[in-house]
Amino acid sequence: MKDLQDSERPGHPARAGDSAPALPIPEWARRLTSLLDSAIRIPGTNIRIGLDPILGALLPELGDALTAVLSLTLLTVAFRERVPTPVLLRMLLNIALDAILGAIPLVGDLFDFAFKANEKNLALIERHCRDPSHRATLGDYAVIAGALAFALALVLFPILVGIALFRLWGAITHD
Repeated sequence: MKDLQDSERPGHPARAGDSAPALPIPEWARRLTSLLDSAIRIPGTNIRIGLDPILGALLPELGDALTAVLSLTLLTVAFRERVPTPVLLRMLLNIALDAILGAIPLVGDLFDFAFKANEKNLALIERHCRDPSHRATLGDYAVIAGALAFALALVLFPILVGIALFRLWGAITHD
């Protein structure tokens, strides 16, 4: 009996460089994205809202944490589709922004309503599935670089303020 390679096994994605087609994006991932970001149309408008901002408003912090965990399930699809690492990091950044900024009372609910992280992440997966040979874009790297720079600034800012206050205190007390 022939020993099947991973890419030949039913339900197993092709490896990078294989000619076998990638598996389609599961319907549950599309339904989850719609449920979280755009399941409900506001009557009389073309505006759509999902459970993400609703849960965030009804269950502060807990709702945002729950929807972030649900959003992470899209990463399993991206990983299965062998989405490039910079795109995975961009997806993680979308989820983190949605969870962190969404946790801010009122302002975070408006952010959740407008940002739609799951739709952005599904679009990133679809972009990769349309052309698996397509590498991460300059925009993917720019978003990651910007996030890293921001994180570094968040770490360095209190340190620099502390040093400045320490020097100011020294200047005041030595006069």
